[in-house]
Amino acid sequence: MVCRAVATTIELVHLEAFQRHVLEVESKILREDPEVVGAYNIVSLTALVAEFTPWRRKLEWLWDAVQFMLKADAVKGCTAAQLIDRLRKELQSGFRDVEETAQSLVKSAETAWLKQASAWILYGRLPSIGQDAFFIRASKGENEVLEYFLEQSQLPSFVSPSTAASMLFIGRCLNHVRVKATLESGLEGRNHVAAQLQELSGLTFPLDRASFSRTITSIRLSLSRNTLQKLLPLEKVVEILTLFRDYFLLAKGEFAMALTQEADEKNRSRWRRADNLAYEKRDGLTNVVVKQGEVTSVLARTWAAMGSMRGLHADEDEGLELARDLLRLQVGKSQSVTPLPLGSTTSQHPSTVVSATPFRNLLFSAPTILTLSEIPSPLDMFLASADLQIYTVINSYLLSIRRAHIRLTDLWKMTSLRRHYPAPPGPPFGSTRAGRERVVLLRKRQTSRSLIMRSAWVACSAAVFFLAETEAYMQSEVLAGMWEDFQRWLSGEVTTTVPAVAPTRSATVNLSTVTRETESADFEDIWLETSTETRPPSSPDKPRITPSQQYDPESLATAHRTYLRSLCRHLLLTQPSYTEPLYSLLVHIDHLVALIRRLHSIWESMDLETDAGVVDAFADLERDEREVIPAVRDLEVNVRTSISEVITALRALEMDPVFAAELEGEDDAEADQHVGEVDGDTAFVPRRIGGINRLLMKLDFGGWIGGPKVDGFDEAGAEF
Repeated sequence: MVCRAVATTIELVHLEAFQRHVLEVESKILREDPEVVGAYNIVSLTALVAEFTPWRRKLEWLWDAVQFMLKADAVKGCTAAQLIDRLRKELQSGFRDVEETAQSLVKSAETAWLKQASAWILYGRLPSIGQDAFFIRASKGENEVLEYFLEQSQLPSFVSPSTAASMLFIGRCLNHVRVKATLESGLEGRNHVAAQLQELSGLTFPLDRASFSRTITSIRLSLSRNTLQKLLPLEKVVEILTLFRDYFLLAKGEFAMALTQEADEKNRSRWRRADNLAYEKRDGLTNVVVKQGEVTSVLARTWAAMGSMRGLHADEDEGLELARDLLRLQVGKSQSVTPLPLGSTTSQHPSTVVSATPFRNLLFSAPTILTLSEIPSPLDMFLASADLQIYTVINSYLLSIRRAHIRLTDLWKMTSLRRHYPAPPGPPFGSTRAGRERVVLLRKRQTSRSLIMRSAWVACSAAVFFLAETEAYMQSEVLAGMWEDFQRWLSGEVTTTVPAVAPTRSATVNLSTVTRETESADFEDIWLETSTETRPPSSPDKPRITPSQQYDPESLATAHRTYLRSLCRHLLLTQPSYTEPLYSLLVHIDHLVALIRRLHSIWESMDLETDAGVVDAFADLERDEREVIPAVRDLEVNVRTSISEVITALRALEMDPVFAAELEGEDDAEADQHVGEVDGDTAFVPRRIGGINRLLMKLDFGGWIGGPKVDGFDEAGAEF
């Protein structure tokens, strides 16, 4: 449609002007005008050439423009974005006649493009003609619901990524069922359209990037103030974000513990059922397929366990009931590359995608994810499926670390594996000859097994120390710090309004930045300064919301994307050099725990056979013991080697300047600059928290778990 508008302008304006000039020259010849006709009625060719010389460059330029529209893309043809960008570039050609011609064509092209965009911005409608060349595309999702997304290649250069995100948000909201019903129910919809038409009609051509962005932001904020904030109050947003923090980011540790225990019990029961099958039925059974019903039952038992542990506070009960209604545990597909939510676009640079390490495979023998049954309305105006996907990835990552930690610490609960249990008989039976023989037998047995398990306990202790410090860093510094910072932004406690240069506008800045700049000269107590900056809000669970602190849904969505982006980067989920050795470590820990439990069951069976005469005719316990012990030795080495590899990866990241720039968000700093430029809201800028140097400093206290000391200690432990 834009190309047709430009072609029509060329034909009706410029070519008709050229035809009129031809007729004027002919009229001069017929009138024998002395400017063209000389003595003896001789028409001077030089005069004719002079008449048409100003048109030569203009016609050649128009010919090039037409050829560009015809041959820009042999497959899809010339797009509106390509044509507008080329015409705007020609405004800087340096030739006045070309500039004037390009100016008229730019006005026609941008007018046609703005009409198409206005249908989407004002009514939420896609153009009926030329939809393939429009920057908004629609496709049906999983539930046959239309989902809208941006086609970045169809956007002209004067549309910034943030402005495009606002345009997508406005159209999506206008297509929302509840918003559409609200706007169509009364005069509010007509007032909205009339006001926004006036905003758009005030634009001048060629469109300026800043003025167009301000207009779109004004339309977005007007829609948000008049309609969206009534449908989506901030309290609902805080409620769903608290749900994500508690259950996806594992702020409620009892949920992770209950889910891990129920999943492990389900795995053990399924393998026991497989072992109880007849031999001919077990032939060829290499794994046990996980079914959706079993996974669902695990979550149901988890909720039952959580219900028995919940406190007497009403807010805890409401949060648990909301989680029970919305959360689902599903058997999914293997994880692919997950892009981070970067405003309106998603770059495929390695720093903008989450590592494809399959942490979701560790809870069961199949990929399993925690997700929502559906994003409830009207929260779907604020949450996108990409946000939910990021939450599931973070949950699988955190849950796999917590699960490995729980399974390792559970080994210490097996009393007979780590000390004399039951204790040798005491007097009077222990003083008899038979009793003394019994005591010697039990002590020799326990001593030999303690020597066998000594290096295994060393490896388990090293892994527990590493996992505990890693978890403490992630939960206490990264997750808790980011959540507190985001809560304070939601409650309006981190922003302050300062006078701007223009008298009619106000700018807002981050309070922590102002504090650092104004107090750096006269504030000497750095410990007091730190405690002041990180002081928690008066209500740590739910921020206080006042009417003046209401943010529009797009600002909330953009801030939430920034929050998720920062979480993934500080959790190192964008670094395959770290996540891959960590995943290998967790797999080795799983194998080590399974083999230690297997060795424990073998020793229990051997004790029953020796002490009580209970013989299993179908088991060769001595052979099983000889096979399991070397496997445990190999896994001990693998665990300690994997810990060393993870620490080496952390040290490499600490010295990597590219990773440091990524943590600062320099590659997408422009993505969220559009938030609140009209209504005075401030964009959410995550404060600097922690740093892997803090984690490495803690791990240095356990230096014996990594580096060259490990081998020497292992050898000493094995020799001992």
